Amino acid sequence: MNICEREGGRCAEMAMVCLTDFEEYAKEHLSKATWDYYAAGADECCTRDDNLLAYKRIRLRPRILRDVSVSDTRTTVQGTEISFPVGIAPTAFHCLAWHEGEVATARATEALNTCYITSTYSTCSVEEIVAAAPNGYRWFQLYVYRDRKLSEQIVHRVEGLGYKALVLTVDVPYTGKRRDDIRNQFKLPPHLKVKNFDGVFQETAGPEEYGIPANTLDPSISWKDVYWLQSITRLPIIIKGILTKEDAELAVEHGVQGIIVSNHGGRQLDGGPATIDALAEIVDTVQGRLEVYLDGGIRTGSDVLKALALGAKCVFIGRPAVWGLAYKGEEGLREVLQILNDEFRLSMALSGCRNVAEINRNLIQFSKL
Repeated sequence: MNICEREGGRCAEMAMVCLTDFEEYAKEHLSKATWDYYAAGADECCTRDDNLLAYKRIRLRPRILRDVSVSDTRTTVQGTEISFPVGIAPTAFHCLAWHEGEVATARATEALNTCYITSTYSTCSVEEIVAAAPNGYRWFQLYVYRDRKLSEQIVHRVEGLGYKALVLTVDVPYTGKRRDDIRNQFKLPPHLKVKNFDGVFQETAGPEEYGIPANTLDPSISWKDVYWLQSITRLPIIIKGILTKEDAELAVEHGVQGIIVSNHGGRQLDGGPATIDALAEIVDTVQGRLEVYLDGGIRTGSDVLKALALGAKCVFIGRPAVWGLAYKGEEGLREVLQILNDEFRLSMALSGCRNVAEINRNLIQFSKL
């Protein structure tokens, strides 16, 4: 009963102070299968856990007496100004956490003026999301399907709706082995569906994987599909799922506009690097030729500061967004984002940075652990 203390039938809410408070609330209030789905990592969850632990190995080198009476957290992504360098990573099935689902996510990110990457696997349609938050800044996360027409149709839909970039997820030729989902035989409840594909797939008795027929994703996806995507859209293309300097160099050569350093929240290959550990070599390789972002393991404002100091332009949060929704929908997610914003501003000031331009690698000291 850590969140609610019963006092004569009244529920006195505990103050939500940090992202861990939202995590505890979500774990207590979501069904076991839903909690396990969001929390899942692949195999032994080493990479999932290391995404968080890696931040604790990094120490900051604060500068003092720098006049931090005024601070500015604003930055730009793909030329668009956002209020602070934290956006919402693409995560599936928000309606499992809160009845309004992605509509609430869209409103919260619009209110805080940051970037929302809408998942292909949304339980609200892209049209519903745009209608709910017409002035929000959004990118769309895309998979390449065996049926290229399916991918092409959704690209044209989101382009017409004013989405500003495509985020091509490249680390899922096959779905990682998530043990709890297998044990729970995870399926979307009957009242929810992957709304963007409503009516696309004939009702089949065949096996289903996360709301769509199994084997829909194309394992033959390769760099030539980046050229194919460029041929059907004028939107900037950001590749999500790069973890090495070799692939970062190939991304530059293929003319994409951004990279999200990501291991899919530790849900795909177990035993890969924590994203914060992979970041520096990628930043050093691209040398400003495209923007580099990061997701995975961000839980505090000082995590955000460390990622920016190592060269990320912006970071994205996945699971914490879902915890915010589980707590209080749009309002809960606004609280999560506001806490991260406040913590980031404080960490900046305590490190002697007045704006994001002053954050650089001199802030970082790798501990000798």
